[in-house]
Parts: sequence; C-alpha cells; structure tokens
Amino acid sequence: MLKDIRRNRVDVVIIVCVLIFAASSLLAVFSATFATESVIWNSTFSRQVLWIIMGLFIGAIITFIPPAWIASSAYKLYIILIILLFLTYFMGSGVGSRRWLSILGLNIQVSEFMKPVLVVVLARFLAKDYRTPDRPDVLFAVSMLVFLPFILVLQQPDLGTSLVYLVVLLPVFYWRGLSPFVIFVLCSPMITFFASFNFWTFFIVILLISAILYLSRRGRVFFTVVFLFNIAIGIIAPIAWNSLHVYQKQRILTFLGLSSDPQGVGYQIIQSKVAIGSGGLFGKGVLQGTQTQLRFLPAQHTDFIFSVIAEELGFIGAILLLAVFMIFLVRGIYIASTTKDQFTGLLTIGLVTVFAFQIVVNIGMTVGIMPVTGIPLPFISYGGSSMLTCMIMAGLIANTSLHRYKLY
Repeated sequence: MLKDIRRNRVDVVIIVCVLIFAASSLLAVFSATFATESVIWNSTFSRQVLWIIMGLFIGAIITFIPPAWIASSAYKLYIILIILLFLTYFMGSGVGSRRWLSILGLNIQVSEFMKPVLVVVLARFLAKDYRTPDRPDVLFAVSMLVFLPFILVLQQPDLGTSLVYLVVLLPVFYWRGLSPFVIFVLCSPMITFFASFNFWTFFIVILLISAILYLSRRGRVFFTVVFLFNIAIGIIAPIAWNSLHVYQKQRILTFLGLSSDPQGVGYQIIQSKVAIGSGGLFGKGVLQGTQTQLRFLPAQHTDFIFSVIAEELGFIGAILLLAVFMIFLVRGIYIASTTKDQFTGLLTIGLVTVFAFQIVVNIGMTVGIMPVTGIPLPFISYGGSSMLTCMIMAGLIANTSLHRYKLY
C-alpha cells in the first residue's frame, strides 16, 4: 500500500525546481527593473508576480488532469492556435514584427502557447503503435504538423521561436524508435543548406551524403529522391538567405564573426559579456550591479536576464542556477524513461527538448557563443506568455510523473 502511494505522486524534484526558478525570476526581474521606478513595487515586477501566481495555479491544475483528456484535446487546441497564428500574421502588433495578438485587452504571444500544444499533438499522433516513424507517410504527416506553425511564426518574423518547433522533431522521432540512419537523412538537408554557401564545401558534402546513401543499400529510388532533394536545398539556400530581414542577417553575421556591429546586435553581446565578467566569483550583490543598475544592457529583464544574475550573484550564483536547470532536465528525462505509456513518454521528452534548447540558446546568446534570436530564458525572463507557457509545460511533466505507472 505504501509503495503504491509513493509510486503515484507528483515528482517532488520537479516541483522544487519550479519554485526555485520562480524565486530566481522575481529576484532578477526586481533588480533588473528597480532603477526604472521610484518605488520598490514597480509595475513590471508586480506583473511578473501576477504571471507566476497564475502560472503556478494553471500548472497545478494541469498536473492532475488525466493524460487521456490531454491527448483527446490535442488536435482541437492545435487547430485553434493555428487559426490564432493566422490572425496574428494579419492583425498582430509589435516593434518591427507581428508577434502579439490582442485578446480581451491582453497582448498574447500565440507562438509561445504553440510550443506545448505542438508537443502534445506530436505525442498523440506518434503514440499509436501502427504509426512507426520509419514509415514515409508518418514522417510526412509529422513534418507537416511542425512546418505549418514553423512557417507562420517565421513570417512574423520570429526566427527563435520557429526554430524551437523544428528542434522537437528529432528527439521525439528518436524516442519513438527511428533509426540513426533515417535521422541522418532528415538532418542532411540542414547540413547541405549551410554547406551550399561555398561551392567546394557543398560539393564535398554532397559526395559524403551520396557515399553514405550508396553504402546503406536502400535502393535506387531512395538514393535518387534524397540526392535530388539535397541538391534542391543547395540551390534554394541563397534565395532563402536573401529573403531574411536585414537584422536577421546581421545577427547571423555577428555570431559567425563576419561582422562586429558594435552599435547594434554586437553592442548587446559586448555589454552582456561585460556584465557577466564583472560579476566575478561571488557577484556585486543584489541591486549593486553597475551594468544592470546603470541600464547599459538592453533587454536586461527579458532576453538578457542571465547577465543580471551573473553580475549580481557572480559565478557561484550562475552555476547554481545552471545546476538547477540541469537537475530539472535530467529529472524530466528520467520521468520520460520510466513511464509505461507511450503518449506520456513522448510528451515528456518533447517538453524537455523545448526547455533544453531554449536554455542552451539563451545562455549561449548572453556569453556570445550563440546568435541573438530573442529566445527567453525559461521560467526566469520577464513575460506573461513565456512564463505561463513554461508553467504549463512543467505541469505536463509533473502530470507524467503522477501517472507514469499507468497505461491510457
């Protein structure tokens, strides 16, 4: 009896990690926005408190919803959000973009809420035993489920969020049992895309892909289709590059070291590095960071909030936060690996992938090893849509931990 009680409970590690994230967010947002207001309880901080409270409440509700109910609502929610993304494209607002949609007086970033819904849809679709990922029709159907929101969000434009959708594909496929060779075939167009900007690198990559395809002995038709598709990607790549917005090109060039841009994107990265480096081992103390309090760092309470933490809490504080993130992700993978149900396992590994990608890209962005893509740091950055989405995803992981020994 005692064993059953222990087996059927919410994972405490996940809950503790989320609470630590919430406390860290409040501390960082308070410090990052303190200099902008004359009173301690400023509007930005109070809104973040509201979002966290709402998020914890919604996440708690989701934790106890039967997984079968979540699976049954997947396609409906997906269709609703696709419609809202269409509306955002035509009616959205934002500075130089159309990312927010006004609903009942609230500005909502629909693309954020698509993250958990897309993972739920993929898990629901692939959970069926007969939908094995090595079937071409299954691969095509899943790809279409991902590419539709990807294209809509890319047009807003929001490159960072759209990439999150693509990243989910391979881990979910692999978890479902897709062979490494097929994963290579799926990744080959991306490799070809980046290699196509130089003739000789493109030529070498095509030779390597051709050799691997030949050695796989998958047949002439398979070889021809994959080969021609990669050739087509190589031809389309320059066109795709020219279709990017100027600021997107600048971010990529700055990241690759081909453009310094010290007054634009490069300025953000420079100031972020200065803030992180000036924190030293133990930090300057809360509300004592010079880069933070003098407002040298743009977007310091949103995309670059990790720089605030590193400056004021130092290397020790930053490492402790990273350690909690690592514990959260590893625990999520453990929950996915121990669940008996195919749907909840795929759901959890997809959510962990979303979190991991955003954490790596955001922190990499602040230290200058990743391009500036506008991806917030999960649970920490200021923002209502981002915070609610993170709490929803955490609630879904907690839901799996509660029901992982059951079949649905």
